[in-house]
Amino acid sequence: MRMIARILRHTFRFPLLSGVSLVMAVACTALVLVLPGVTMRFVDVIIAQNRPDLILSTAALGIGAIFARQLLFTLRGHVNQLLEQKLTHLVRVELYDKLQRLPVKWFDSNSSGEIMSRVADDVPTMDRVMIEGVDQALAALLQFLIIAGFMCWHSWQLTLVTLAPLPFIGLLTAWWSRRSEPLWRASSEASSALNAVLHDQLAGIRQIKAYTVEPEALATFDKASRKVGEKHRSVMRGQSVVWPAVSFIAESGIILMVACGAYWALNGKISPGTVISFLVAWGFLFDPISRINPLSKTFTRGIVAARRVFAILDAPEESHLTEGLRPDQLHGHVRFENISFDYTQDAPAIRDLSFEAKPGETVALVGATGAGKSTVLNLLTRFYEPDRGRILLDGTPLAEISKEWLRDRLGYVTQENFLFNTTLRENLRLAKHDATDDELWAALEAAHAAEFVRAHAGGLDAPAGERGAAFSGGEKQRLSIARALLRNPPLLLLDEATSALDNRTERLVQQALANLRADRTCFVIAHRLSTVRQADRICVLERGRLVEQGTHDELIARGGSYAKLCEAGFAIDPRPAA
Repeated sequence: MRMIARILRHTFRFPLLSGVSLVMAVACTALVLVLPGVTMRFVDVIIAQNRPDLILSTAALGIGAIFARQLLFTLRGHVNQLLEQKLTHLVRVELYDKLQRLPVKWFDSNSSGEIMSRVADDVPTMDRVMIEGVDQALAALLQFLIIAGFMCWHSWQLTLVTLAPLPFIGLLTAWWSRRSEPLWRASSEASSALNAVLHDQLAGIRQIKAYTVEPEALATFDKASRKVGEKHRSVMRGQSVVWPAVSFIAESGIILMVACGAYWALNGKISPGTVISFLVAWGFLFDPISRINPLSKTFTRGIVAARRVFAILDAPEESHLTEGLRPDQLHGHVRFENISFDYTQDAPAIRDLSFEAKPGETVALVGATGAGKSTVLNLLTRFYEPDRGRILLDGTPLAEISKEWLRDRLGYVTQENFLFNTTLRENLRLAKHDATDDELWAALEAAHAAEFVRAHAGGLDAPAGERGAAFSGGEKQRLSIARALLRNPPLLLLDEATSALDNRTERLVQQALANLRADRTCFVIAHRLSTVRQADRICVLERGRLVEQGTHDELIARGGSYAKLCEAGFAIDPRPAA
């Protein structure tokens, strides 16, 4: 009930539409009285008293009431559709806004496919509780009460006989409602898992084809799809037994009602018209019961969907996203003091890390895969928070600074080189929303990307394709560098920024990066990046620990881990820096 109440609060965010729908529902329901009343008038007055003069007016009243009811029903359907669309849009926007304010760590444990399922499928399923479920349930309850009142007015004894099956129907449906919720939840979770498998396999379709594992991928999808079918069938099996049983109980009540009504009519206790009107009214009385099956399904599935949606809306947001200190200037003095961080308890990424980068310095982070290099940048961007120790920025603890302010002053070029499925202009303007075309072309020239952009159909208006599929890996990398150049940040983070470039293009981009690094603090991660040789400070990481730091010449002369990396084929020439 608490979940339903919470769903209802969303409905009343559009009070006018909700109110109009409710008023029309009441009017539609009240008009159901006309048909049993008209039937009784035909039998007890027109036929019994031989009044043919009343036939036309009575028939016109019945037809008029039916027309008005159907007209209101049609208008109410349009209002409800509009209300559902507005609610679905509103909740989806709120959900997406919430997703943007969740910490990166939350996404590590929630697959993209499942998140997409919640936004695309669970939101409208939840809204149907409000539109179809609550609206129809209230109308059904009102219709039941009106018809029951009509029956009691004319014969309370026959009304009791008519309502006799209801307790048995109520017990059976209540039991099934409790039993079906976990079944629907399992079905919904299986559908989300199927979406996650589909999302992963479509994203990795090149790898599937390259390794010719199409049969294995199909088997994985087949298994997930079969599980959805199994979970759904478990619900259907229960419904195939419960609802026929409900119909049997309800329809058996007709025979009981007609039998008692006929007996009392023969004894003169009630009129024949009353029996006939009760037979007509029975359809309206038990019509709400016939809706129990779809309404129960709607409520159960909607509540399951609502729990999944509200689980995101209730998730703790990223702290200090907008609140926190906003210094007037950023000089770029960064200091790590005894930093430790674990992605999981069994996999420590950084242990007791301490070093500093003075304003304008370039710090290179080198080491084997998994040494913790990218984790350093993740901590600097505050995508993750250290478990122990602190990071200082210009002497101020990073944890006290607004993340929004910090990230606005960062230039981050990652090895993923992600481009959104929109135009190049919009992708570049992520760094500077009001950038002119001249500024965009200047950034592209500096990143040596202007030539292939001009050659591309559409130029700046060319679509990047899904995940930048319209461009090669090297082109995407240069576009990412152009985006960082456009921002012109005081703090620059380069994570394998030239890993996808050939030697010639790398030399060209090196010139752009050299200009970009001037007069700003820069952190560089590389395996073959010759920039490492020119870095002011090289930090060598092993299993999350800092084992060496110094200049290229100092570390080569020392003959330690850095020198061994160079000798083992690390992409840095072991000769002294020029």
